[in-house]
Amino acid sequence: MLKLFNSLTKNLEDFKPLKDETVTMYNCGPTVYDYPHIGNLRAWLFADTLRRYLEFSGYRVKQVMNITDVGHMQGDADTGVDKLEAAAEKEKIDPLAIARKYEKIFFEYLKALNFEPAFKYPRASEHVKEMIAMIEKLIANGFAYVAGGDVYFDVSKFPAYGRLSGNTVAALDAGHRVEINPKKKSPFDFALWIHNPSHLLKWDSPWSHGYPGWHIECSAMSTKYLGETIDIHTGGEDNKFPHHECEIAQSEGATGKTFVRYWMHTSHLLVDGQKMSKSLNNFYTLDDLVGKGFSLDAIRYALIMAHYREQQNFTFSALDAAEKAVAKLKAVYSRFAEKNKKGKADAGLAKATETVRLKFAEAMDDDLNVPKALGAIFDFTRELNAAFDNGSVKGRSSAKKIFEKMASGVLGIGLGAKPEGTVPAPVLELSKERETARQNKDYKKADELRGKIKELGFEVVDRDGGAEVKKL
Repeated sequence: MLKLFNSLTKNLEDFKPLKDETVTMYNCGPTVYDYPHIGNLRAWLFADTLRRYLEFSGYRVKQVMNITDVGHMQGDADTGVDKLEAAAEKEKIDPLAIARKYEKIFFEYLKALNFEPAFKYPRASEHVKEMIAMIEKLIANGFAYVAGGDVYFDVSKFPAYGRLSGNTVAALDAGHRVEINPKKKSPFDFALWIHNPSHLLKWDSPWSHGYPGWHIECSAMSTKYLGETIDIHTGGEDNKFPHHECEIAQSEGATGKTFVRYWMHTSHLLVDGQKMSKSLNNFYTLDDLVGKGFSLDAIRYALIMAHYREQQNFTFSALDAAEKAVAKLKAVYSRFAEKNKKGKADAGLAKATETVRLKFAEAMDDDLNVPKALGAIFDFTRELNAAFDNGSVKGRSSAKKIFEKMASGVLGIGLGAKPEGTVPAPVLELSKERETARQNKDYKKADELRGKIKELGFEVVDRDGGAEVKKL
Protein backbone atom coordinates (compact mmCIF):
# COMPACT_ATOMS: atom_id res chain seq x y z
CA MET A 1 0.00 0.00 0.00
CA LEU A 2 1.21 3.50 -0.82
CA LYS A 3 2.58 5.36 2.19
CA LEU A 4 3.31 9.09 2.10
CA PHE A 5 5.07 11.31 4.61
CA ASN A 6 2.62 13.96 5.77
CA SER A 7 4.44 17.20 6.62
CA LEU A 8 1.50 18.25 8.81
CA THR A 9 1.51 15.21 11.12
CA LYS A 10 5.23 14.46 10.63
CA ASN A 11 4.32 10.81 10.07
CA LEU A 12 4.43 8.25 7.29
CA GLU A 13 0.78 7.48 6.58
CA ASP A 14 -1.21 5.06 4.45
CA PHE A 15 -2.58 6.96 1.49
CA LYS A 16 -6.31 6.78 0.92
CA PRO A 17 -8.02 9.52 -1.10
CA LEU A 18 -11.40 10.96 -0.22
CA LYS A 19 -12.83 9.33 -3.33
CA ASP A 20 -11.72 5.76 -3.98
CA GLU A 21 -10.48 6.25 -7.53
CA THR A 22 -9.82 9.99 -7.84
CA VAL A 23 -7.01 12.00 -6.23
CA THR A 24 -7.21 15.79 -5.99
CA MET A 25 -3.78 17.44 -5.96
CA TYR A 26 -2.67 21.07 -5.83
CA ASN A 27 0.91 22.04 -6.61
CA CYS A 28 2.43 25.44 -5.90
CA GLY A 29 3.38 26.78 -9.32
CA PRO A 30 5.56 29.68 -10.47
CA THR A 31 5.53 33.35 -9.68
CA VAL A 32 6.06 34.40 -13.29
CA TYR A 33 8.60 37.21 -13.03
CA ASP A 34 11.81 35.41 -14.06
CA TYR A 35 13.16 32.17 -15.51
CA PRO A 36 12.43 29.11 -13.32
CA HIS A 37 15.62 27.73 -11.75
CA ILE A 38 16.55 24.11 -11.19
CA GLY A 39 15.33 24.24 -7.58
CA ASN A 40 11.86 25.14 -8.84
CA LEU A 41 12.10 22.38 -11.43
CA ARG A 42 12.99 19.81 -8.78
CA ALA A 43 9.82 20.61 -6.79
CA TRP A 44 7.62 20.50 -9.89
CA LEU A 45 9.23 17.29 -11.16
CA PHE A 46 8.51 15.66 -7.81
CA ALA A 47 4.83 16.61 -8.20
CA ASP A 48 4.83 15.24 -11.76
CA THR A 49 6.44 11.97 -10.62
CA LEU A 50 3.91 11.64 -7.80
CA ARG A 51 1.04 12.22 -10.23
CA ARG A 52 2.49 9.64 -12.66
CA TYR A 53 2.90 7.03 -9.93
CA LEU A 54 -0.62 7.57 -8.65
CA GLU A 55 -1.89 6.92 -12.17
CA PHE A 56 0.40 3.88 -12.47
CA SER A 57 -1.26 2.65 -9.26
CA GLY A 58 -4.72 2.91 -10.81
CA TYR A 59 -5.93 6.33 -9.61
CA ARG A 60 -7.29 9.18 -11.68
CA VAL A 61 -5.55 12.43 -10.71
CA LYS A 62 -7.15 15.86 -10.88
CA GLN A 63 -4.12 18.14 -10.69
CA VAL A 64 -4.05 21.93 -10.43
CA MET A 65 -0.93 24.11 -10.55
CA ASN A 66 -1.33 27.85 -10.08
CA ILE A 67 0.24 30.76 -11.92
CA THR A 68 1.02 33.66 -9.54
CA ASP A 69 0.95 36.88 -11.55
CA VAL A 70 0.14 39.43 -8.84
CA GLY A 71 0.62 40.02 -5.13
CA HIS A 72 3.79 38.04 -4.36
CA MET A 73 6.06 40.47 -2.53
CA GLN A 74 9.82 40.21 -2.41
CA GLY A 75 10.74 38.34 0.75
CA ASP A 76 7.21 36.88 0.99
CA ALA A 77 6.12 39.81 3.20
CA ASP A 78 2.84 41.77 3.21
CA THR A 79 4.51 45.01 2.20
CA GLY A 80 7.28 46.04 -0.13
CA VAL A 81 7.77 45.56 -3.85
CA ASP A 82 5.72 43.06 -5.85
CA LYS A 83 8.09 40.66 -7.65
CA LEU A 84 6.32 41.23 -10.96
CA GLU A 85 6.40 45.00 -10.62
CA ALA A 86 10.12 44.91 -9.80
CA ALA A 87 10.74 42.85 -12.94
CA ALA A 88 8.49 45.14 -14.99
CA GLU A 89 10.45 48.18 -13.84
CA LYS A 90 13.71 46.46 -14.71
CA GLU A 91 12.56 45.42 -18.20
CA LYS A 92 10.48 48.58 -18.80
CA ILE A 93 7.28 46.77 -19.71
CA ASP A 94 3.83 46.22 -18.17
CA PRO A 95 3.63 43.75 -15.22
CA LEU A 96 1.14 41.51 -17.01
CA ALA A 97 3.40 41.51 -20.06
CA ILE A 98 6.18 40.28 -17.77
CA ALA A 99 3.81 37.61 -16.43
CA ARG A 100 2.82 36.36 -19.88
CA LYS A 101 6.47 36.32 -21.00
CA TYR A 102 7.68 34.13 -18.15
CA GLU A 103 4.49 32.06 -18.05
CA LYS A 104 5.23 31.12 -21.66
CA ILE A 105 8.76 30.10 -20.70
CA PHE A 106 7.39 28.06 -17.79
CA PHE A 107 5.17 26.06 -20.13
CA GLU A 108 8.05 25.57 -22.56
CA TYR A 109 10.09 24.11 -19.70
CA LEU A 110 7.26 21.77 -18.75
CA LYS A 111 7.00 20.54 -22.33
CA ALA A 112 10.76 20.17 -22.71
CA LEU A 113 11.03 18.08 -19.54
CA ASN A 114 8.06 15.86 -20.45
CA PHE A 115 5.61 16.91 -17.74
CA GLU A 116 2.11 15.49 -17.82
CA PRO A 117 -0.30 18.43 -18.31
CA ALA A 118 -2.32 19.46 -15.27
CA PHE A 119 -6.10 19.70 -15.25
CA LYS A 120 -5.87 23.47 -14.72
CA TYR A 121 -3.20 26.18 -14.56
CA PRO A 122 -5.28 29.05 -13.08
CA ARG A 123 -3.89 32.59 -13.11
CA ALA A 124 -4.26 34.57 -9.90
CA SER A 125 -5.15 37.73 -11.82
CA GLU A 126 -8.18 35.97 -13.34
CA HIS A 127 -9.62 34.76 -10.00
CA VAL A 128 -9.84 37.96 -7.95
CA LYS A 129 -13.64 37.58 -7.73
CA GLU A 130 -13.22 34.22 -5.97
CA MET A 131 -10.61 35.71 -3.62
CA ILE A 132 -12.91 38.58 -2.65
CA ALA A 133 -15.72 36.10 -1.94
CA MET A 134 -13.46 34.04 0.33
CA ILE A 135 -12.28 37.16 2.18
CA GLU A 136 -15.90 38.16 2.75
CA LYS A 137 -16.52 34.72 4.29
CA LEU A 138 -13.52 35.14 6.59
CA ILE A 139 -14.78 38.53 7.78
CA ALA A 140 -18.28 37.14 8.35
CA ASN A 141 -16.84 34.16 10.27
CA GLY A 142 -14.81 36.43 12.54
CA PHE A 143 -11.37 35.40 11.24
CA ALA A 144 -10.53 38.65 9.42
CA TYR A 145 -10.85 42.41 9.93
CA VAL A 146 -10.73 45.55 7.81
CA ALA A 147 -8.12 48.20 8.57
CA GLY A 148 -7.89 51.33 6.41
CA GLY A 149 -8.69 49.65 3.10
CA ASP A 150 -6.60 46.57 3.94
CA VAL A 151 -7.97 43.28 5.20
CA TYR A 152 -5.98 41.07 7.59
CA PHE A 153 -6.37 37.55 8.92
CA ASP A 154 -6.48 37.49 12.72
CA VAL A 155 -4.18 34.62 13.67
CA SER A 156 -5.32 34.75 17.29
CA LYS A 157 -8.69 33.36 16.12
CA PHE A 158 -7.05 30.27 14.62
CA PRO A 159 -5.38 28.25 17.41
CA ALA A 160 -3.91 25.69 14.98
CA TYR A 161 -1.75 28.35 13.31
CA GLY A 162 1.85 27.09 13.17
CA ARG A 163 1.05 23.38 13.26
CA LEU A 164 2.59 22.77 9.83
CA SER A 165 5.77 24.84 10.12
CA GLY A 166 6.28 25.03 13.88
CA ASN A 167 5.98 28.83 13.69
CA THR A 168 3.26 29.24 16.26
CA VAL A 169 2.39 32.73 17.47
CA ALA A 170 4.34 32.05 20.67
CA ALA A 171 7.40 30.93 18.69
CA LEU A 172 7.16 33.92 16.36
CA ASP A 173 6.77 36.31 19.29
CA ALA A 174 9.88 34.88 20.94
CA GLY A 175 11.85 35.32 17.72
CA HIS A 176 10.58 38.84 16.93
CA ARG A 177 10.39 37.91 13.28
CA VAL A 178 7.81 40.43 12.09
CA GLU A 179 7.97 44.23 11.97
CA ILE A 180 5.22 46.22 13.67
CA ASN A 181 2.42 47.44 11.39
CA PRO A 182 0.05 49.90 13.15
CA LYS A 183 -2.88 48.66 11.02
CA LYS A 184 -2.61 45.13 12.43
CA LYS A 185 -4.02 43.88 15.72
CA SER A 186 -0.97 41.62 15.91
CA PRO A 187 2.30 41.83 13.96
CA PHE A 188 1.73 38.21 12.94
CA ASP A 189 -1.61 38.82 11.21
CA PHE A 190 -1.25 38.51 7.44
CA ALA A 191 -2.76 40.43 4.55
CA LEU A 192 -5.74 39.15 2.58
CA TRP A 193 -6.35 42.38 0.67
CA ILE A 194 -3.95 45.31 0.21
CA HIS A 195 -4.68 48.95 -0.54
CA ASN A 196 -1.62 50.52 -2.15
CA PRO A 197 -2.28 53.38 -4.63
CA SER A 198 1.17 52.98 -6.19
CA HIS A 199 0.64 49.32 -7.11
CA LEU A 200 0.08 48.96 -10.85
CA LEU A 201 -2.43 46.09 -10.76
CA LYS A 202 -5.61 46.90 -8.80
CA TRP A 203 -9.23 45.74 -8.64
CA ASP A 204 -12.41 47.09 -7.04
CA SER A 205 -13.46 45.41 -3.80
CA PRO A 206 -15.81 46.19 -0.88
CA TRP A 207 -12.81 47.55 1.05
CA SER A 208 -10.66 49.47 -1.45
CA HIS A 209 -9.29 49.64 -4.97
CA GLY A 210 -6.47 47.21 -4.31
CA TYR A 211 -5.11 43.71 -4.88
CA PRO A 212 -5.09 40.33 -3.11
CA GLY A 213 -2.46 39.00 -0.76
CA TRP A 214 -0.34 36.17 -2.09
CA HIS A 215 -1.70 33.47 0.25
CA ILE A 216 -5.42 33.95 -0.44
CA GLU A 217 -4.82 33.28 -4.14
CA CYS A 218 -4.01 29.58 -3.73
CA SER A 219 -6.84 29.00 -1.26
CA ALA A 220 -9.42 30.51 -3.62
CA MET A 221 -8.19 28.76 -6.76
CA SER A 222 -7.73 25.37 -5.11
CA THR A 223 -11.24 25.55 -3.63
CA LYS A 224 -12.78 26.52 -6.97
CA TYR A 225 -11.25 23.69 -8.97
CA LEU A 226 -10.70 20.91 -6.40
CA GLY A 227 -13.22 21.51 -3.62
CA GLU A 228 -13.03 22.58 0.02
CA THR A 229 -10.93 19.57 1.08
CA ILE A 230 -8.19 18.20 -1.18
CA ASP A 231 -6.07 15.08 -0.93
CA ILE A 232 -2.54 16.30 -1.60
CA HIS A 233 -0.81 19.69 -1.62
CA THR A 234 2.87 19.89 -2.62
CA GLY A 235 5.54 22.57 -2.66
CA GLY A 236 9.12 23.30 -1.69
CA GLU A 237 9.93 23.27 2.03
CA ASP A 238 10.44 27.05 1.88
CA ASN A 239 6.69 27.31 1.17
CA LYS A 240 5.75 25.87 4.57
CA PHE A 241 5.98 29.29 6.15
CA PRO A 242 4.42 31.67 5.63
CA HIS A 243 2.59 30.56 2.50
CA HIS A 244 1.21 27.12 3.35
CA GLU A 245 0.63 27.97 7.00
CA CYS A 246 -1.51 30.92 5.90
CA GLU A 247 -3.32 28.83 3.29
CA ILE A 248 -4.44 26.40 5.99
CA ALA A 249 -5.66 29.16 8.32
CA GLN A 250 -7.67 31.09 5.74
CA SER A 251 -9.08 28.01 3.93
CA GLU A 252 -10.27 26.34 7.12
CA GLY A 253 -11.43 29.66 8.55
CA ALA A 254 -13.62 30.17 5.48
CA THR A 255 -15.03 26.64 5.14
CA GLY A 256 -14.78 25.09 8.60
CA LYS A 257 -13.36 21.95 6.95
CA THR A 258 -9.94 20.32 6.72
CA PHE A 259 -8.11 22.01 3.85
CA VAL A 260 -5.48 19.39 2.92
CA ARG A 261 -5.21 15.77 4.02
CA TYR A 262 -1.59 15.11 2.96
CA TRP A 263 1.02 17.87 2.80
CA MET A 264 4.22 16.96 0.89
CA HIS A 265 7.33 19.14 0.67
CA THR A 266 10.57 18.77 -1.29
CA SER A 267 13.80 19.60 0.47
CA HIS A 268 16.26 22.26 -0.69
CA LEU A 269 18.48 21.81 -3.73
CA LEU A 270 22.09 22.85 -3.23
CA VAL A 271 24.57 23.42 -6.04
CA ASP A 272 28.11 22.21 -5.33
CA GLY A 273 27.23 22.17 -1.64
CA GLN A 274 26.03 25.77 -1.53
CA LYS A 275 22.71 27.56 -1.69
CA MET A 276 21.90 28.73 -5.21
CA SER A 277 22.77 32.38 -5.75
CA LYS A 278 23.46 34.55 -8.77
CA SER A 279 26.28 36.20 -6.82
CA LEU A 280 27.96 32.80 -6.41
CA ASN A 281 27.52 32.08 -10.13
CA ASN A 282 25.80 28.77 -9.34
CA PHE A 283 22.26 29.76 -10.32
CA TYR A 284 21.08 27.59 -13.23
CA THR A 285 18.02 27.48 -15.45
CA LEU A 286 17.06 24.78 -17.93
CA ASP A 287 18.49 26.91 -20.74
CA ASP A 288 21.84 27.08 -18.93
CA LEU A 289 22.10 23.30 -18.67
CA VAL A 290 20.96 22.70 -22.25
CA GLY A 291 23.53 25.27 -23.34
CA LYS A 292 26.23 23.21 -21.67
CA GLY A 293 25.24 20.27 -23.85
CA PHE A 294 23.20 18.18 -21.43
CA SER A 295 20.14 16.32 -22.70
CA LEU A 296 16.66 17.03 -21.40
CA ASP A 297 16.21 13.42 -20.30
CA ALA A 298 19.42 13.57 -18.27
CA ILE A 299 18.35 16.84 -16.62
CA ARG A 300 15.01 15.31 -15.65
CA TYR A 301 16.75 12.19 -14.35
CA ALA A 302 19.26 14.23 -12.32
CA LEU A 303 16.51 16.25 -10.64
CA ILE A 304 14.37 13.24 -9.61
CA MET A 305 17.12 10.73 -8.71
CA ALA A 306 17.38 11.75 -5.03
CA HIS A 307 14.60 11.21 -2.50
CA TYR A 308 12.39 14.29 -2.46
CA ARG A 309 12.72 14.77 1.33
CA GLU A 310 16.52 14.61 1.22
CA GLN A 311 18.58 17.72 0.60
CA GLN A 312 20.04 17.18 -2.87
CA ASN A 313 23.44 18.44 -3.95
CA PHE A 314 23.41 19.22 -7.67
CA THR A 315 26.77 18.91 -9.44
CA PHE A 316 27.86 18.63 -13.05
CA SER A 317 29.51 15.30 -12.28
CA ALA A 318 26.08 14.07 -11.12
CA LEU A 319 24.61 15.35 -14.37
CA ASP A 320 27.30 13.50 -16.32
CA ALA A 321 26.35 10.35 -14.41
CA ALA A 322 22.70 10.98 -15.25
CA GLU A 323 23.59 11.12 -18.96
CA LYS A 324 25.25 7.71 -18.68
CA ALA A 325 22.33 6.26 -16.76
CA VAL A 326 19.81 7.49 -19.31
CA ALA A 327 22.00 6.14 -22.12
CA LYS A 328 21.93 2.69 -20.46
CA LEU A 329 18.15 2.77 -20.22
CA LYS A 330 17.81 3.75 -23.87
CA ALA A 331 20.37 1.18 -24.98
CA VAL A 332 18.64 -1.75 -23.31
CA TYR A 333 15.25 -0.55 -24.53
CA SER A 334 16.52 -0.45 -28.11
CA ARG A 335 17.43 -4.13 -27.81
CA PHE A 336 13.76 -5.12 -27.67
CA ALA A 337 13.83 -4.58 -31.43
CA GLU A 338 16.54 -7.22 -31.92
CA LYS A 339 15.53 -10.34 -33.81
CA ASN A 340 15.06 -13.43 -31.68
CA LYS A 341 17.29 -16.43 -32.17
CA LYS A 342 15.20 -19.42 -33.12
CA GLY A 343 14.66 -22.10 -30.56
CA LYS A 344 15.66 -19.99 -27.59
CA ALA A 345 13.42 -19.53 -24.57
CA ASP A 346 14.10 -18.30 -21.06
CA ALA A 347 11.52 -18.63 -18.30
CA GLY A 348 13.90 -16.58 -16.13
CA LEU A 349 12.97 -13.41 -18.00
CA ALA A 350 9.33 -13.76 -16.99
CA LYS A 351 10.43 -14.22 -13.37
CA ALA A 352 12.72 -11.15 -13.57
CA THR A 353 9.84 -9.10 -14.98
CA GLU A 354 7.56 -10.00 -12.09
CA THR A 355 10.37 -9.34 -9.59
CA VAL A 356 11.10 -5.84 -10.91
CA ARG A 357 7.41 -5.00 -10.96
CA LEU A 358 7.12 -5.91 -7.29
CA LYS A 359 10.39 -4.21 -6.24
CA PHE A 360 9.59 -1.03 -8.16
CA ALA A 361 6.13 -0.80 -6.60
CA GLU A 362 7.54 -1.58 -3.16
CA ALA A 363 10.07 1.25 -3.50
CA MET A 364 7.61 3.80 -4.83
CA ASP A 365 4.98 2.81 -2.26
CA ASP A 366 7.55 3.74 0.38
CA ASP A 367 7.01 7.51 0.15
CA LEU A 368 8.16 7.63 -3.48
CA ASN A 369 11.63 6.18 -2.91
CA VAL A 370 12.91 6.92 -6.42
CA PRO A 371 16.56 5.96 -5.68
CA LYS A 372 15.46 2.46 -4.61
CA ALA A 373 13.11 2.21 -7.60
CA LEU A 374 15.96 3.12 -9.95
CA GLY A 375 18.08 0.39 -8.35
CA ALA A 376 15.37 -2.14 -9.19
CA ILE A 377 15.21 -0.92 -12.79
CA PHE A 378 18.97 -1.18 -13.30
CA ASP A 379 19.01 -4.68 -11.81
CA PHE A 380 16.38 -5.49 -14.42
CA THR A 381 18.49 -4.03 -17.25
CA ARG A 382 21.22 -6.55 -16.44
CA GLU A 383 18.67 -9.38 -16.63
CA LEU A 384 17.39 -7.99 -19.93
CA ASN A 385 20.85 -7.72 -21.49
CA ALA A 386 21.60 -11.31 -20.48
CA ALA A 387 18.33 -12.45 -22.03
CA PHE A 388 18.97 -10.53 -25.25
CA ASP A 389 22.51 -11.97 -25.47
CA ASN A 390 20.95 -15.40 -25.14
CA GLY A 391 18.34 -14.63 -27.78
CA SER A 392 15.55 -15.35 -25.32
CA VAL A 393 12.00 -15.21 -26.62
CA LYS A 394 9.72 -16.03 -23.71
CA GLY A 395 8.51 -13.02 -21.73
CA ARG A 396 9.86 -10.26 -23.99
CA SER A 397 6.50 -8.58 -24.57
CA SER A 398 5.69 -8.37 -20.85
CA ALA A 399 9.23 -7.23 -20.04
CA LYS A 400 9.02 -4.41 -22.57
CA LYS A 401 5.65 -3.29 -21.26
CA ILE A 402 6.75 -3.03 -17.61
CA PHE A 403 10.04 -1.37 -18.60
CA GLU A 404 8.10 1.31 -20.49
CA LYS A 405 5.68 1.82 -17.60
CA MET A 406 8.45 2.26 -15.04
CA ALA A 407 11.10 4.26 -16.89
CA SER A 408 8.88 6.28 -19.21
CA GLY A 409 5.40 6.16 -17.69
CA VAL A 410 6.37 6.88 -14.08
CA LEU A 411 9.81 8.48 -14.24
CA GLY A 412 9.13 10.34 -17.47
CA ILE A 413 12.36 9.37 -19.24
CA GLY A 414 12.11 9.31 -23.03
CA LEU A 415 13.23 5.87 -24.20
CA GLY A 416 13.16 6.36 -27.96
CA ALA A 417 16.31 7.74 -29.55
CA LYS A 418 16.05 11.46 -30.27
CA PRO A 419 16.64 12.40 -33.94
CA GLU A 420 20.13 13.68 -34.63
CA GLY A 421 20.29 17.44 -34.27
CA THR A 422 17.12 17.81 -32.18
CA VAL A 423 16.89 21.40 -30.96
CA PRO A 424 15.56 21.98 -27.39
CA ALA A 425 12.33 23.93 -26.99
CA PRO A 426 13.95 26.99 -25.28
CA VAL A 427 16.37 27.39 -28.21
CA LEU A 428 13.58 27.05 -30.77
CA GLU A 429 11.61 29.76 -28.96
CA LEU A 430 14.57 32.15 -29.10
CA SER A 431 14.90 31.38 -32.81
CA LYS A 432 11.21 32.25 -33.37
CA GLU A 433 11.61 35.52 -31.46
CA ARG A 434 14.65 36.35 -33.57
CA GLU A 435 12.75 35.66 -36.80
CA THR A 436 9.96 37.98 -35.63
CA ALA A 437 12.52 40.67 -34.84
CA ARG A 438 14.02 40.30 -38.32
CA GLN A 439 10.62 40.60 -39.96
CA ASN A 440 10.04 43.78 -37.94
CA LYS A 441 13.47 45.03 -39.07
CA ASP A 442 14.63 45.15 -35.45
CA TYR A 443 18.10 43.93 -36.35
CA LYS A 444 19.66 44.94 -33.05
CA LYS A 445 17.28 42.65 -31.14
CA ALA A 446 17.80 39.90 -33.75
CA ASP A 447 21.57 40.06 -33.18
CA GLU A 448 21.09 39.96 -29.41
CA LEU A 449 18.92 36.85 -29.74
CA ARG A 450 21.47 35.24 -32.05
CA GLY A 451 24.01 35.79 -29.29
CA LYS A 452 21.76 34.14 -26.70
CA ILE A 453 21.25 31.17 -29.00
CA LYS A 454 25.01 30.87 -29.41
CA GLU A 455 25.48 30.94 -25.63
CA LEU A 456 23.19 27.90 -25.47
CA GLY A 457 25.45 26.00 -27.87
CA PHE A 458 23.54 26.53 -31.14
CA GLU A 459 23.89 28.68 -34.22
CA VAL A 460 21.36 30.23 -36.59
CA VAL A 461 21.87 29.95 -40.33
CA ASP A 462 19.62 32.22 -42.42
CA ARG A 463 18.37 30.62 -45.62
CA ASP A 464 15.89 31.63 -48.31
CA GLY A 465 13.17 29.44 -46.82
CA GLY A 466 13.78 30.65 -43.26
CA ALA A 467 16.32 30.22 -40.46
CA GLU A 468 17.87 26.88 -39.58
CA VAL A 469 19.16 26.16 -36.06
CA LYS A 470 22.16 23.87 -35.68
CA LYS A 471 24.24 22.53 -32.80
CA LEU A 472 27.66 24.22 -32.63
